[in-house]
Formats: sequence, structure tokens, C-alpha cells
Amino acid sequence: MPRETPYLAVADALRTRILAGEWKTGEQLPSRARLAEEYGVGRNVTQRAVDRLIAEGHLEGRAGSGTYVRRPRERLRMIRARHRERRGAGLDEQGRATAWDAHSETQVPAPPQIAERLSITPGDLCVRTHYEFLSDGHPVQLSTSWEPMAITAGTPILLPESGPLAGQGVLHRMRAIGVEIETVAEIPRPARATHTQAHLLGITTGDLVLQIERTIYDTDGRPVETADIVIPDARREVLYEFVVDR
Repeated sequence: MPRETPYLAVADALRTRILAGEWKTGEQLPSRARLAEEYGVGRNVTQRAVDRLIAEGHLEGRAGSGTYVRRPRERLRMIRARHRERRGAGLDEQGRATAWDAHSETQVPAPPQIAERLSITPGDLCVRTHYEFLSDGHPVQLSTSWEPMAITAGTPILLPESGPLAGQGVLHRMRAIGVEIETVAEIPRPARATHTQAHLLGITTGDLVLQIERTIYDTDGRPVETADIVIPDARREVLYEFVVDR
């Protein structure tokens, strides 16, 4: 086992055996002590490995009984559509985000790649907001949003999740200060989860995720917000829905 992350190696090995059907749904796994002996590691290592697989949804612990193979989580559909712009509305009714945590920082200098997307100068001040969306208590989506303070400074909508329009989404918030939204552009890309993303989403570093680069423009073609959205592929499929002009 790799000395630096032995619990991840054990988790990978156990996950492979579970997915191969060595233990069926509802079947009990061997004890922590037996697994530790089999893999030549300490019990604390197998405990961390099992805890990770519980977080991923492969296993479930039963008090006083042991650890069992859990029924696989359903891969829910996330709909990307114009009429679903409000915060957390990207999931359908079955998988809707029921809660979210958000943390905003003001006066954050725009890094070069964000400045390019917002058509501003690198170093221009922005409001940066980190989101963690939850469905049934499980993390299902991450998002980092950037809004130029040149647009929102001194207005009631400076902080996306505070004030009279908290949580109402970019369209409604911008409209409140006289900015009309016309276009939303998204670039989806497959990627591998970073260590931080994996920790927040309860998945494994390197797992497949979908990264969506979203930028919102007003009627003058000016970018008013850009965001990086991260969705774990194993738990969500993304459907793009378009309205046909007649």
C-alpha cells in the first residue's frame, strides 16, 4: 500500500470488489480487524477506508451490527434550462437541491482567466461566492461565482445571499438594479476531481466530474457574472433543454 495514503488504496480495493459483486447488496463486509489483516494495515486505516465508502454511498453502517453493502444511489438528472435560473433550480424535482451553504468575499481581485471572462482588467475587484449545494443531506454540486463590483458596489444586491433578493439568482438580482439579462453561455468540460472538490463532494480524488463554465451577459453584451460549476458524474447526469423559437 502507498505509505502516503494507505486508506485510499484500501478504499479503492474494497470499492473494486464491491462493484465486481463480490459482496451483494445487503451483505455484510468482513470485520475491520479482518480487513486490516488482509491488507496489512492498521485498523484505523480500514476504518477510514470504510468511512470513505460510506460517504460515497457504497456502504452503510448499522449500529451494533457492522457494515453492509448499500443499494446504489440513483443517478439523478440535472436540467440546464433558461427557465431554471434561480439558485438551486438546476436539479429536477427528484434531485432538487434542498439546501445550500454560501460564503461571499468582497473586494477580491479578479485573476487573469476570470477577468478575461468578465471583460475586465486583471485585479479589478469582484465579489466571489462559493456554494455547496445539498440534496437530502448529500453534496451534489459546487459552484464559485464572480461578479464585478463595478456593477454591484453600493447596491442592495452586492452580496448574492444577503439582502432583500438573497437567493433569487442573477437575473432577478440584476433586474432590481436596472440590468437586464439577455444571454447565458455555458461551456461543459469533463474533468477529474481535485482533492478539495473530492473532499467536499464525498467522492474520490480523480473521479470524473463535469465542469461547467457559465457566463451571464446583459442586453449590451456585457458579462455581469461568471461561475465555475462542478458536478460529480457518478451522481448526476446533465440534460440541456432548449426552447425553440417559432
